[in-house]
Amino acid sequence: MIALSVNLNKIALIRNSREGNFPDVVAHGRTCLDAGAQGLTVHPRPDQRHIRPGDVRDLAALCKGRDGIEFNVEGNPFAEPMGDYPGLMSLVLETQPDQCTLVPDSNDQLTSDHGFDLKRDGARLEPMIARLKDANIRVSLFMDPNLEQISLAREVGADRIELYTGPYAEAVATQSADMESIFAAHCAAAEHARQLGLGVNAGHDLNLINLPRYRTLPGLLEVSIGHALTVDALNMGLDNAVTAYLNCLSGN
Repeated sequence: MIALSVNLNKIALIRNSREGNFPDVVAHGRTCLDAGAQGLTVHPRPDQRHIRPGDVRDLAALCKGRDGIEFNVEGNPFAEPMGDYPGLMSLVLETQPDQCTLVPDSNDQLTSDHGFDLKRDGARLEPMIARLKDANIRVSLFMDPNLEQISLAREVGADRIELYTGPYAEAVATQSADMESIFAAHCAAAEHARQLGLGVNAGHDLNLINLPRYRTLPGLLEVSIGHALTVDALNMGLDNAVTAYLNCLSGN
């Protein structure tokens, strides 16, 4: 069974457009878990445009109170503290999620749009990864389907990779000529990761249209989905949207 981890960033983005706590991020996270999602994901950024440090703390408590549920915190480990944002590493070590997904996004990026270059960043990441693993936190690295880079992910100590699926999603949406080669590259990357002993996660712009094929990726363990699931929830309700994605992942 491929685990569905629902990314709550877009719920927080809507909340932050007004004063107060409406919609309530934790309440929506609880709805996702009640509907069968196996985990929750957040990506706190220094500008706190959506998820805030308090959300991470509250959602960590929600997930810790449920058997078999995983909490995944993702973000840029190199981002400096800003205001009451303590920095990703400090926040993760404080809240003790099940998994930390390290992502190479800068403060001015709209969204994550590329994987790590470990030839450049591997030496800086290695002690950070070791520190997280010493705290019994699984470490995943956000990666492009590049076999050499995935080999380096294993060398710096990662437990898993999360394949960046943005180009795959775009290729499916536009029915581009390179759709087949992109999917083949992801399959090769997943198989290579498995041979190295790395777990395989995936995320970015996965939806009910492109997920049925992507779920056949060799050894896929988890997908993190937020934007599309939130949009679908506007039409079908949040609990029904979670159910639709779970059915999609199971082939029903």
